[in-house]
Amino acid sequence: MSPKRLIVYADGGSRGNPGPAGSGAYLEDEAGNPVARVYKYIGETTNNVAEYSALIFGLKEAERQGAEDLLIRMDSQLVVRQIEGVYRVKEPTLQKLHGHALTLLKHFRSFRMEHIPREENAEADKLANMAMDSHLSKITRGE
Repeated sequence: MSPKRLIVYADGGSRGNPGPAGSGAYLEDEAGNPVARVYKYIGETTNNVAEYSALIFGLKEAERQGAEDLLIRMDSQLVVRQIEGVYRVKEPTLQKLHGHALTLLKHFRSFRMEHIPREENAEADKLANMAMDSHLSKITRGE
């Protein structure tokens, strides 16, 4: 049986802004048991694009896991407030990602966004860094 309610931790980062960027999402059930870990190197881009990409990866994985209700926890105040409609989305690339995230959110019965301190997002941060490290190690090896 798939979990009906999941907690999604999402984080993205770039080394330089813009720079090599990665996104990661960690999903757990209400009891705190790990459900999934996803991460991806997303190329040279900004930290805000990486944050939105992490949210999108997390939403796609939550849907794949059969979740109906989500608690989304992120340390990006910008993304959280834009999804909540508190902040306007002015930048065209972010407008596109914002729209994609809102479309994915319609697939769930309910969701709640929560801005959390960076320390509480350590697992997703680790995944985003793994994505960046995996790409940088390929460059170092000459691949």
